[in-house]
Amino acid sequence: MIRRVLSRPTGRIAIGILSVIVLLAIFGSVIAPQNPLTTSPTQLAPISAGHWLGTDYLGRDTLSRLLAGSRASVVGALEVAVIALFAGAIPGILSVYLGRVFEWVTLRLVDTLISLPFLLVAVAVTALLGNGITQALLVTGVLLAPNFYRVSRAAALSVARSEYVEAAQISGASPAWIVRRHVWSKVFPPISVSLAYTVGVGFVVVSSLSFLGIGVQPPAPTWGGMLSSDLSYLSYQPWAPVAPAVLIIATVWACNLLADTIRDVSGQAGRAFSIKRPQRRRLALSQGGA
Repeated sequence: MIRRVLSRPTGRIAIGILSVIVLLAIFGSVIAPQNPLTTSPTQLAPISAGHWLGTDYLGRDTLSRLLAGSRASVVGALEVAVIALFAGAIPGILSVYLGRVFEWVTLRLVDTLISLPFLLVAVAVTALLGNGITQALLVTGVLLAPNFYRVSRAAALSVARSEYVEAAQISGASPAWIVRRHVWSKVFPPISVSLAYTVGVGFVVVSSLSFLGIGVQPPAPTWGGMLSSDLSYLSYQPWAPVAPAVLIIATVWACNLLADTIRDVSGQAGRAFSIKRPQRRRLALSQGGA
């Protein structure tokens, strides 16, 4: 699949942008020209050779804070996506094979989670359990899990009544073996699309929470936190919110572009397989008749 994604211009653009963001998350603190937490008397300084993006209201170098804050934003978005993946995809697949009771319980839970506004619930839970990034990301990931549940369940249902799965069940194969051998290959493409979309949603959620002061606490830098503080000094530095806003928008756009590319590539591969299979049957029949 990676080769097919890279064969498309949209896939190369999306992976290129996301690669830059990941490199910033890994090496941002190393390549930052100054300490992002060090204050100075030069508050709200303009763009100069010493401060490429100026300084904030405490005299801290804006570029250094932008580079250092990329790690918290990227890691937070990935954690949200991984939590949502495991909390949604695994129950979605198992709901097809573990009986009516498990299916009914998980469907009711998913219906409940869908009805909840996840941002408000995340704020409420962090207020109850403490203003920590772990609580916020865990709650957000669970509230985004219904998307993976529905996608994985729909894909598993399309395979559950196929002839080769019924044959495997008759022969005594366990549900775990059936999922590994037959179901996972059908579920993986739509889950990959949902995962790429959810990473983009995770960036928006993490940035929104840090914008509201939830999760990562000051003075630790985050893109959302920088955007929040910069908006208070627009009359002094109208350019200040541009850099964190552009990074957030570019990252979310690249995630959505990657998801669209994976969806198109998966659909094209499925159509190619459905076309080639009758051709192989006709070839085998013609050889048998000969």
